[in-house]
Amino acid sequence: MKSVKKLKLEELNRVDVETFKQTEKIPISIIVDNFRSALNVGSIFRTSDAFLISKIYLCGISATPPNKEILKTAIGANHAVDWIYVETTTEAIHKAKNEGAHVVGIEQTNASISLADFHVNVNESYAIVMGNEVEGISTDSLDVIDTFIEIPQYGTKHSLNVSVCAGIVIYEFAKHYLR
Repeated sequence: MKSVKKLKLEELNRVDVETFKQTEKIPISIIVDNFRSALNVGSIFRTSDAFLISKIYLCGISATPPNKEILKTAIGANHAVDWIYVETTTEAIHKAKNEGAHVVGIEQTNASISLADFHVNVNESYAIVMGNEVEGISTDSLDVIDTFIEIPQYGTKHSLNVSVCAGIVIYEFAKHYLR
């Protein structure tokens, strides 16, 4: 029988924050639309760190570092990933578009396509909008989003936790750039 052992932290070959900041990022940013939970914000930081996301826009009522709840789930990723606070989600979307991003909203709309059917173009940059845990993406932002994607679900519930949803979407996009 083969002996399997867990790797020790030093065996994972992770970079420090300064090296991470100098590492080339993938051209994806995350727009956090009025998250109620700072724990979810922290999870976005941690996932963004894992997949070399270039920037996080924290909008509206979303907590910003240094928030105790963010620190619990970010476990330091808030020091590595670039972020800015923007008053409204619509303003963040316009900033991302001005930087050349194709804006993708993760939302169940009459215009949504399945994540499985969306083609990521590695020659483009993207800004992914993740909506509020209860209300979803701000209604006033819907008309300025370029494309809507939803994650296919097969159970009895109609939604996923926003940080779980973000993890799925970020991975699905990032894997095309990180090959």
